[in-house]
Amino acid sequence: MEITYVIIIGIIAYIFGAITKMFVDSIPNKFIPIQNVIIGLMSGVICYITKIEPNLLQAIVLCLVATMGAGGVADLINIKNK
Repeated sequence: MEITYVIIIGIIAYIFGAITKMFVDSIPNKFIPIQNVIIGLMSGVICYITKIEPNLLQAIVLCLVATMGAGGVADLINIKNK
């Protein structure tokens, strides 16, 4: 089941990234965590609706932790490259 969370989060993050690139020229980095929270909330609701996780709160928390963790790893990689 854990891999399903990752797949759902990845798909939603890809869609949000594509929408952001198409409609917004440049988004400041300070708004990326807000986008990650929205992705986590949407992913949690989708996991609950599709019965991947029977508890809504647990699904939202798991997806929020996953998206915020992924954002932190991406920041670490960017800092290392600079």
